[in-house]
Amino acid sequence: MSITSNRKLDDVKSAISKGHFDLDQLNDLRSFIVSVSVSNAKRSISVGDNVWIVQKTKREQGVVVKVNIKKAVVEMRGGRYNVPLSMLELV
Repeated sequence: MSITSNRKLDDVKSAISKGHFDLDQLNDLRSFIVSVSVSNAKRSISVGDNVWIVQKTKREQGVVVKVNIKKAVVEMRGGRYNVPLSMLELV
């Protein structure tokens, strides 16, 4: 990410924290962000890609076997798992 992108991101974060949004507006914003991240992941991830499965406290590497509408089938640790697209990042 470039310096200008970081500044823009910081501007958005400060606008959200200084804004006087109610809980419904913040939930709408969160669902919008998740839907954008899922659509970006779906465009960039395809079968055979090496991906990171990102959780709160750890990251594990796997290989995409199939891409579904909201989840991908990822092979890792000797098994196949359905993983939400929002939890995947390309290696």
